[in-house]
Amino acid sequence: MKTLHTPLAVVALAALTLLGACQDKPEPVAAAPLPIIQNKQLRYPAGHPQLALLVSTAAAQVKSVEIELPAKLVWNEEKTQRVYPAFSGRVTRIATDVGQAVSKGQVLAELASPEFGAAQADTSRAQADATLAKQALQRQRELFEAGVVARKDLEQAEAEAARSQSELARAQARTSLYGSGAGVNMQLGLRSDMAGVVVERNLNPGQEVRPDGAAAPLFVVSDPSVLWVSIDTHEADVVDLRPGARVTLQVPSLAGQKFDATISAVTDQIDPTTRTIKVRAIVANPKRLLKSEMLASVRYQRQVGDSIEVPATAVFLKGNQHYVFVQSQPGVFEPRDVKVAYEGAKKVLLNEGLKADEQVVVQNGLLLARELRIAQDASHANEPSKP
Repeated sequence: MKTLHTPLAVVALAALTLLGACQDKPEPVAAAPLPIIQNKQLRYPAGHPQLALLVSTAAAQVKSVEIELPAKLVWNEEKTQRVYPAFSGRVTRIATDVGQAVSKGQVLAELASPEFGAAQADTSRAQADATLAKQALQRQRELFEAGVVARKDLEQAEAEAARSQSELARAQARTSLYGSGAGVNMQLGLRSDMAGVVVERNLNPGQEVRPDGAAAPLFVVSDPSVLWVSIDTHEADVVDLRPGARVTLQVPSLAGQKFDATISAVTDQIDPTTRTIKVRAIVANPKRLLKSEMLASVRYQRQVGDSIEVPATAVFLKGNQHYVFVQSQPGVFEPRDVKVAYEGAKKVLLNEGLKADEQVVVQNGLLLARELRIAQDASHANEPSKP
């Protein structure tokens, strides 16, 4: 059976759908008015939402600026010894380990070295030759006094004794430099020629070692109570960082602690790759908090006369001209050309274009530059065209 009220149901359904669509449609929101250009100034209307994003701060007048330079701690090479083997051999005993204090002349390890044994044998042979030459000289002298031999035989015996004595002195000096020259035991002792601390060990029991200068040292002995600071500086820093100048050292892992360091040497060349100049400083480390190869930073005060200091985020570059945005009054901003005297990672010094206590935009300056460009384009578009 067909329903007679089908057209009425369709009309009612359509009306309900239209009513729901009208209720779900959002109300239009009024757009914020755009800033305008007036007398080369960008003016925002009061209460504009972008004003909360444009953070300003007062420019400050300063006479010096803190310069921060990258640095690295290294061993004091004047108080560091790297021990290499003078002869090849096998490690038979290790007497010291990393972190152990040693005295001058102390044995760090021993090697069984046939080469050193051959050097000891040369010393023993030279000792025997010198003794024999001395006895022969004594006999020749007695025979010469008795008129049995000629003077030339005595002189020849004297020369041979002198040569034997010289060879003995050479052989003894060689073996004494690396250990005892008495006897042949092939035991080569690796000794420290200075008092300090073993800061590096690169050998194991039974290891075969050879006198290869390209290999790592078997031991490194140093005095960690005084370290060197290797600083990468720029050309402008060399004027202040001369030998005797004082700087402050800070290490990220030792936050809050500062160490006084003294410049000791400055190189006379610029690194062609990094375009930096190497400067060396000395820092006392009595508590041994500082470690070699630590990355650090060095700070010092550079005198700049009367300059205006602003955060680095406030300065922009267009072409070859630097500029800042100055807030002359609430909601009013103007671009200002400035001349940069010093540009650092966090602070910039200006010597022209800005006065102390003027408000400069330090956050969202790129947004302000975009709004300025849009307002300038809109202003040019509204200008009446000339006939």
